[in-house]
Amino acid sequence: MTGPAEPAAREWWAAGAGWLAGVLLQLHQPEPWGAQIQLLLLVSAATLLALAGGRGPRRAASLALAAAALGAASTDWRATQRLAERLAPGLAGAELVLTGVVVRIPAVHAGGVRFTVETEGAATADGRPVTVPPRVVLGGYVDGDARPPVPAVGERWRWHVRLKPPHGGLNPHGFDAELAWFIQGIGATGSVRAAPAPQRLAVDAAAPLERWRQRVRDAVFARVADPAAAGVLAALAIGDQAAIEREDWELFRVTGVAHLMSISGLHVTMFAWLAGAVIGRLWRHAGRGLLVLPAPQAARWGGLACAAAYALAAGWGVPAQRTVGMLATVVVLRSAGRRWPLPAVLLAAALAVVLIDPWAPLQPGFWLSFVAVALLAVSEPAHAAQATAAADPRPWRRRAAALARAARGGLRTQAVATVGLAPLTLLFFQQVSVVGFVANLVAIPLVTLAVTPLALAGVLLPPLWLAAAGLVDGLRVLLAALAAWPWASWTAAAAPPWAVAAGLLGGLLAVLPLPWRLRGLALPLMLPLLAPPLPRPAEGRFELVAADVGQGSALLLRTARHLLVFDAGPRWSPEADAGSRVLVPLLRARGERRIDLLMLSHRDGDHVGGGAALLQALPVAEIVGSLPAEHPLLGRVPHRRCMAGERWRWDGVDFEVLHPPAGMAIADEASNATSCVLRVRGALASVLLPGDLPAAQERALVAAGAPLRADVLVVPHHGSRSSSSEAFVDAVAPRVAVVQAGYLNRFGHPAPEVSARFVERGIVLVRSDECGAWTLAADGRAHCERERSRRYWHHRPSSR
Repeated sequence: MTGPAEPAAREWWAAGAGWLAGVLLQLHQPEPWGAQIQLLLLVSAATLLALAGGRGPRRAASLALAAAALGAASTDWRATQRLAERLAPGLAGAELVLTGVVVRIPAVHAGGVRFTVETEGAATADGRPVTVPPRVVLGGYVDGDARPPVPAVGERWRWHVRLKPPHGGLNPHGFDAELAWFIQGIGATGSVRAAPAPQRLAVDAAAPLERWRQRVRDAVFARVADPAAAGVLAALAIGDQAAIEREDWELFRVTGVAHLMSISGLHVTMFAWLAGAVIGRLWRHAGRGLLVLPAPQAARWGGLACAAAYALAAGWGVPAQRTVGMLATVVVLRSAGRRWPLPAVLLAAALAVVLIDPWAPLQPGFWLSFVAVALLAVSEPAHAAQATAAADPRPWRRRAAALARAARGGLRTQAVATVGLAPLTLLFFQQVSVVGFVANLVAIPLVTLAVTPLALAGVLLPPLWLAAAGLVDGLRVLLAALAAWPWASWTAAAAPPWAVAAGLLGGLLAVLPLPWRLRGLALPLMLPLLAPPLPRPAEGRFELVAADVGQGSALLLRTARHLLVFDAGPRWSPEADAGSRVLVPLLRARGERRIDLLMLSHRDGDHVGGGAALLQALPVAEIVGSLPAEHPLLGRVPHRRCMAGERWRWDGVDFEVLHPPAGMAIADEASNATSCVLRVRGALASVLLPGDLPAAQERALVAAGAPLRADVLVVPHHGSRSSSSEAFVDAVAPRVAVVQAGYLNRFGHPAPEVSARFVERGIVLVRSDECGAWTLAADGRAHCERERSRRYWHHRPSSR
């Protein structure tokens, strides 16, 4: 056997650690290094390997550095290859005729359908062939009462589409959609044109496994009447996470059981263990087969094969890949008669995962999986075996002792996972479930040992899905009761690096088998992560964040002790809006606990679409806006109309409403004319927020001598031709003009003549589709999120 003290083993472990370090270094680059640097790294690695003679620390260091260079070079090469497959800039927004095969289960929602396509050919509208990425995501959308056709997996279709490079909103601490597309190999996204109508060319043309998965999913929903329970069963059986309803995901997140409701490492590992146990028992009766392969070996390899099959049936997602890689590493080592220490096994498993997918470390699940296993191992208390109970001649005493040990072990495992992973959970999600310990004590055995096996067995015996659905419904009732507790979850602001380091150390001390006087340091070390210091503007200053919400408007304005949210962004579909997807995570990451004033400029959906999510997530003291009395957002909290002449002061910062006048009626149409116009003036900067104010009302304000001058202008109506009149721009005379508009939006915002109007006057024009979220800090400095957090997978659009 190979022991940890052997030099050869240490050298290979050093090489594995070096490879991982090189990959991590490359993942933090704003741009790929390119062929020259890749060649230089390869030459450096060859040189280090040639000089790595002898034994000892010097050889280990040389191997580690060589492996780091190779890991970085290979990852950079793979990144350049994947980026080369993206849509050519010249085809962005062009109408194309695309032929391809649907290779993933379509996600059907109230607003339409979204599906992944492997392309086979494309041409322009006049028949000229063009090259498109090998894999794209398309969406068909509801047009009035007409719903788009829903293709089935494996079908070949011809669509008229408009494609664009993968482009998502980029906000501080927000979800990185462009990274998700990059990892999946998506080279373009696009929309399907309703006319000419899409044509189905063939059925069952490809993707047999995915076709089977879709049949199972459809069968689950046909058998189980409750769509919420059916969605959970589909997620557990075939990994279709999109089947779980949005409200249920929120419930699972608050109660800390979201990791159980899709194909996770726990499910794959448990399936491998159960399958291995059955195979091992059967193999003992194999006769001559035992001479070829001992039963323990058959159990290990059989369990691994079943786990891989389960992962493939579940869509071969990254968590499943990661777990199969870890299991394969352990099986290979055990089969070779090697017993490596746990850190070496984890290192080998991580190396196997990263060799398959070098971008896996960018996902929280990668770290949560490996850290959870490591914590459970290092937290095992050292104690003598309970020989007395084991040697007791009475069977019932032995069984009772075994059950007691299993119960204690389960409690310890859950406690270690809850406490030890809390710092990482806060780091990645700014939230940790307070009731998660109790919820998981019930959910882990129920979902792992009952619901998941029944969901899988239902593929052969569909009536079993009804029993599984009953268990899911019961679990949801329990989780809803836990989620109703006032302190069911704890949210914390994004912490600075020093607080993250202290919190991670605290979590480790809390679970290590150390004297209590050392464990007592865990809580003080974790406090800065649980409640990090919140930087706030000084008296008389403010901070402004123009969120990247696509084609819509949403801004946060923070003074020393108050928060104003101006508009709430668009609602993209019944399942998704800017409030839940962008603003709530952004506010939580900033440590905001309440909204002092929610100002909704007017009724248009791209300005108020996220309002309901804000009202549900955070206390809102008051709503002010130009909304009709019957608007559904009103009535939940105190509200009033915005009227010109209203003034107030927060923490030394002056606020003044300039429009609409008191007697102006709110019409069902042309609601832009009633947009609230707010001017904010602090010690270092001033800003004008005009909503969608049209040119006629702009000229009226100029003629009335309204105090329009401001350092920053949020460009009215997203840069539409109907706004930003020359007289208005001259009256405001901003240094910076900020346009909130979607990338390649169908309105053409900002209009070229409007952009030119600002540029001609020497005004800096900032566009959210190019900048991401734009932040004006309290000290007067500004930055774009797309530049501040630049990574090579991020799209870098250029002005049209």
